[in-house]
Amino acid sequence: MGRTILASFVASAILAAQSVALAQPVAGDPASGRQIATTLCSSCHRVLPMTLSDEADPPSFQSIADLPATTGISLNVFFHSNHNNMPDFMLSGAESNDLIAYILSLKRK
Repeated sequence: MGRTILASFVASAILAAQSVALAQPVAGDPASGRQIATTLCSSCHRVLPMTLSDEADPPSFQSIADLPATTGISLNVFFHSNHNNMPDFMLSGAESNDLIAYILSLKRK
């Protein structure tokens, strides 16, 4: 189940990477995004920061953030795509930006 989600995410990231002209930073509030993640996503995903990546199924937000292909654009494409193994949440633009900002804030440098 999670591997399919991760594969969809990677495919979305590859498609998004081709749109370099659109590579603008996402303006969102990570604190609000963390609240959204806790409310909507934590029943399946580990959404809080972790010290180590994991191989969980579905993947943790930390593991998603640490993927080299994870960008604001790739996450935006992923959130607005159909998912076979995930609920289709209807996020507003602001909610999507906040959730993206939160996930990107987890990325280890």
